[in-house]
Amino acid sequence: MLTLFDYLPSQNPWKVRLLLNHLGRPYRTVPISIFEGEGQAAAFRRISPTGTVPAIQLDDGRVLAESNAILNYLAEGTPYLPADPFDRAKVQQWLHFEQERVESVIGSLRHWTMTGKLSRRSPELIEGKRAGARRTLGILEHELATRPFLAGDSYTIADMAVFAYASRAGEAGLALDAYPHFRTWIAWIEAQPGFLAAMHPYAIDPHSVNELP
Repeated sequence: MLTLFDYLPSQNPWKVRLLLNHLGRPYRTVPISIFEGEGQAAAFRRISPTGTVPAIQLDDGRVLAESNAILNYLAEGTPYLPADPFDRAKVQQWLHFEQERVESVIGSLRHWTMTGKLSRRSPELIEGKRAGARRTLGILEHELATRPFLAGDSYTIADMAVFAYASRAGEAGLALDAYPHFRTWIAWIEAQPGFLAAMHPYAIDPHSVNELP
């Protein structure tokens, strides 16, 4: 059975749990207490070189880290990853966008906001992230005004990846009133069969108020 190395409050493992739920694929979970330093343990670094979650281990012992790489692997041969080379490349385009302009901006703001770390960050850094987040939401609003899903007419892992943190922008202190097409897209994702509604606040982990080791 597939093993998922997980940390519940992070939306990066949530992406993988979402796809596994869509696929109806069974798996077992190994929780990693990242704020207590478990991610930096030598045993886990052999699974995930950066010490981050998620990571997976296959039945044959092979391991794979980084959420979007895992999505690509698990979605192979399913409707969530197109067979056509150009359509696949469009999915990859949005996966790169997610890492550069969603997870690193909205994800960071959400984490700092929910764990009380904003006061430990400089005003310039926070405003830079907020400005970047607004640019990201503006791009998504513009693109989603022309089609139902990010990579075209079909729901793919591109939507799953971007949704993970972009949909939580409110938890990062960002208002979504100015982005009606983006909000419609959120509703469409939430209406997909097998959508995984369960998400977890950082408050379930008392160690999350600490900085990552």
